[in-house]
Amino acid sequence: MKAWVYVNKIRKMRKTLKSLPIASFILASASLLTAGAYASSPSNSHSIVPDDIMHFESLKKPVVSDSGTMLAVEVAPDRGDSHGLVKSLTSSKKFTVDGGSKPKVSRDGRFVAFVVKNSLLDSEMASAKEKKKLKSGMVLLDTTSGIETRFERVKTFEFNETGTHLAVWFEAEEKEGDSKKTDKNADSKKKEQKSKQEKVDKFDKGTEFQLISLKNGYKQSVKNVTRFYFDKVGKHLVLASNDVKLKKHQLVSIKLNSNEKEIVRQYSDQQIGEVSLSEDGRYIAFTHGVAASAPYGREYKLSLLEIATGVVKPAPVNDEWKLNRYTTLRFSQDSNRLFFGRVPHVSQQLEIKKIENQADLFNEKIVTGQRELRIWHGDDARIKPNEVKQYKKEQERTYLAVLHLQGNNLVQLADEAVPDIELQEQSRFVIASSDIPYRKMITWAGFYRDYYLVDLNTGRKIPFLTQQPTNEAPNLSPKERFVSYYQQGQVYLYQISQDRRHNLTKDLKVSFADEDHDYPSNAPGYGFGPWLENDAGLLVYDKYDIWQMNTESLEAFKLTAGKGRKQGIQYRVTGLVEDENSPDLFAIDQQVLLHGYNEKTKGDGYYQAKIGVSGVTTLMEGDYKIKPLARSKDSNTLVFSKERFDLFPDLYTAEYSAPQAATRQTDLDAQKRKFNWSQSELVHWTNGDGQPLDGVLIKPTNYEEGKRYPVLVYFYRFMSDRLHAFPQMKLNHRPNFAWYADNGYAIFLPDIRFEVGYPGATSVQALTSGVQKLIEMGIADPDAVGIQGHSWGGYQTAFAVTQTHIFKAAVTGAPVSNMTSAYSGIRHGSGLARQFQYETGQSRIGESLFRAPQKYIENSPVFYAERIKTPMMIMFGDKDDAVPWEQGIELYLAMRRAGKDVVFLQYQDEPHHLKKYPNKLDYSIRMMEYFDHYLKGKPAPAWLTQGEAYTEYKKAD
Repeated sequence: MKAWVYVNKIRKMRKTLKSLPIASFILASASLLTAGAYASSPSNSHSIVPDDIMHFESLKKPVVSDSGTMLAVEVAPDRGDSHGLVKSLTSSKKFTVDGGSKPKVSRDGRFVAFVVKNSLLDSEMASAKEKKKLKSGMVLLDTTSGIETRFERVKTFEFNETGTHLAVWFEAEEKEGDSKKTDKNADSKKKEQKSKQEKVDKFDKGTEFQLISLKNGYKQSVKNVTRFYFDKVGKHLVLASNDVKLKKHQLVSIKLNSNEKEIVRQYSDQQIGEVSLSEDGRYIAFTHGVAASAPYGREYKLSLLEIATGVVKPAPVNDEWKLNRYTTLRFSQDSNRLFFGRVPHVSQQLEIKKIENQADLFNEKIVTGQRELRIWHGDDARIKPNEVKQYKKEQERTYLAVLHLQGNNLVQLADEAVPDIELQEQSRFVIASSDIPYRKMITWAGFYRDYYLVDLNTGRKIPFLTQQPTNEAPNLSPKERFVSYYQQGQVYLYQISQDRRHNLTKDLKVSFADEDHDYPSNAPGYGFGPWLENDAGLLVYDKYDIWQMNTESLEAFKLTAGKGRKQGIQYRVTGLVEDENSPDLFAIDQQVLLHGYNEKTKGDGYYQAKIGVSGVTTLMEGDYKIKPLARSKDSNTLVFSKERFDLFPDLYTAEYSAPQAATRQTDLDAQKRKFNWSQSELVHWTNGDGQPLDGVLIKPTNYEEGKRYPVLVYFYRFMSDRLHAFPQMKLNHRPNFAWYADNGYAIFLPDIRFEVGYPGATSVQALTSGVQKLIEMGIADPDAVGIQGHSWGGYQTAFAVTQTHIFKAAVTGAPVSNMTSAYSGIRHGSGLARQFQYETGQSRIGESLFRAPQKYIENSPVFYAERIKTPMMIMFGDKDDAVPWEQGIELYLAMRRAGKDVVFLQYQDEPHHLKKYPNKLDYSIRMMEYFDHYLKGKPAPAWLTQGEAYTEYKKAD
């Protein structure tokens, strides 16, 4: 039965099915379509169909206990409900937790907690009003007994640092109410009573909190909790409990060793805001303000409570800086300093005055006050859409201050001119930065900052780096003696005490700038590795090798002995513990684990080097990809995945120093073994200008030598590093490689190398030469080559078919079609103008529209629509947050006017990448139908030959 017959059957089913949940309709549609239209081999019951992809499971968010004894991971299908997988690394114990996602593990690994979301079926069957009431829960698994304890309506949960307790903070309880209609008099009385009740702002409302002792299961509850904090040494928990209606505001402390609860401070008129604990167990810090005032405009005070004596002392204050509801508190790890945010003033939220009487109707101030106007001024620091997007962030912005506890000395660190501070565990300096001088030029020039060293004792700001690209932030050494930074191809060391700068790389005969940078901007560096102990040195990367820089002698040597550049291996330090308070620092003679990517074979490896010694030892390497995912804090257990195109990225665990002896912990590859699976191989060819290029060829399932196949070209920029990547088993805006390969397609992923000013032409040159290589290899049917790209790939797809007729069908997702109009378009997700993308970024024109109008025209598909002979399908979400969706309309209208074969898919209320599963499935099915028709000669579905008339459906309640 042909595909279009199934599409017509689905249409006839709509009347019957429209009362069903949309999930049921989609699955029914998919089952019809996959019953025959996409079975590449009717005799093979294991051919991949969309239903298989929807059920195919992947691994998300693996975590390992700090003790290194327990592994937990979320197992998630592309569509449907996840489950949790827990596995002991010291025994054969293994657990499955229904509905589990986003795992957290206690320090010793005895307990694992998962988020439990509402089932997909429940969510799909719920009305819009019911969906708002659906809240996630959680499940606590005891790995010694296998007992699960489930909790409903959980806002968040957290193990304390030492793993002795679990905090469970619940959502607000549902209000009881009769959903049935009552008489008007009863409704009127209820409204009158409600209006008399004191209104409580959402920000001030607390909810139930439960503390569970994991040792004995003892539980205790605290109501109306608005904040909580565990100290990191496992001594105390502190909570803010605010019952606004009863005027009971309590600061509650719980001793974790005895579970003894104590109300250490209580107010009737002070709302308690933020809370924190010093790590030495001496102080509770908290903010509090007059409860009667609205939280938006409430001014808070900061107080310190000494736990041993119960004495409360207020922090120093001044008239210039205030605390508000967004103030956060953080003690330093050594408990000598308390950091918190302040603002120059606290004001009430602005309100539009309502018309309340006849006179107000003609009051000019009141009437114009209700205007809906935004004024765009030429000298605005930000254009209005970006200002709107940043408004909430700016309203919540506070400026960091520090209270030195020993001398009770308060120092303001950030201010309105230098607002941003990177807070680490240094005791003398912090790095601050400001993008304020460059906010206007962001529109066309990209992102820059000025950087400062701020003295924690005095607040004095020392400028040391001006107009630095935001993605090249400087790096303060742990002992605060140096700052390292990259600038215009060189690596520098700033010696703070002597105010001296040293160019560490000027005499090294190697580039530290990105050698593959093909954008109209200065090439970035390759970044830094960790510092050495006592600030003795630091590790710096070039494209391939790792350099050890000595901060005293200012000399450098290749830690990797130049092996990287000789063999084409890109080495990087890996397997570090993710702990911002205690970053990994390396000692001389310490063994270091390296990850390596072989640029020639596209394979990965693990290697070992020793600090202070030039040389690399190979631990494991091969034709596969490996990704480090987690490492335990208290042991050396490393978790990583290993994959090939034909090997699912299962989880492996090993000692940090011996990944080659890893143990495989999961076997989701079993899913893949149910199907015939294709293979990938590396293809080399030479571009028209003599430049060597690489690409990945994915052969069709059951490939036969000498037979030519339809080819689907998918690309973006560099793609050959995906040679050993397991194909993403999802339905989204991309073609699913496994499905296409099993349906008789070869898939080609070519590398694209661009020339500034001519992105379109250089892309076409790489694409056409790559396709020609496949034709010469006897793989590609020259009359059946299709192309698909999205976003930047979508632009290249749209442009390519204006310059070559080698492609017989094109699907372009979210493409820019007219650079002259897109240049001054808006990225609605960020509110930024798009000009910088063309002058300095991805679109690679390198000049403004006014300086080089011809380049914008030459690189725009819409101006060459008459040349197109390739049938094209355009896809856009009409709420695209990156590319204005009108760009798709421009291309569609140009091709329509020129009489070209074009169809436009407008997915409603969708952003740059489709989010709603029905749309993802629909687009995937239509894309396959489209290529099947034009590349395989299958009958066109009705939507392609006839379109679809606009129809309105009754919305579900």
